[in-house]
Amino acid sequence: MRKKRNYKRNFRPDAVYGSIALGRFINHVMQDGRKSVAEKIVYDALEVIKKDTKANPLTIFDKAIENVSPSVEVASRRVGGANYQIPREVRPERRFTLAVRWIIESARNKKGKDMAARLAEELMAASNNEGAAIKKKLDVHRVAEANRAFAHFAR
Repeated sequence: MRKKRNYKRNFRPDAVYGSIALGRFINHVMQDGRKSVAEKIVYDALEVIKKDTKANPLTIFDKAIENVSPSVEVASRRVGGANYQIPREVRPERRFTLAVRWIIESARNKKGKDMAARLAEELMAASNNEGAAIKKKLDVHRVAEANRAFAHFAR
């Protein structure tokens, strides 16, 4: 039996900035279908960024996503009874998803402030190539580099 075909999705841009990437980011922040809450968190975070850096928050957001996006990751493959971690290049669609996931996860893991402030902090840190999301990306790259010897098993 064949696998169901995965069709390309058409994403809607966000209401304020008209950015498709920001619209998708809001959808990732959303929990339990509460989109208005997610929008408020993200837009408040962008306001904090605007106030702190005096720069366009959308460029900071784009830079953060670009910096956190991994270029390689490992995929498990069974060869002759043994599992190998094979380094693979990351597709652009997955790159964005991983970057967004890591930024939100690291913001949620921080303690003390409200979510908008933590998210703003993490986005600013990521745009400067620092923070927990960047550390996660570097860890993934390190694992892929360590397993480079198994690259010949890739299909």
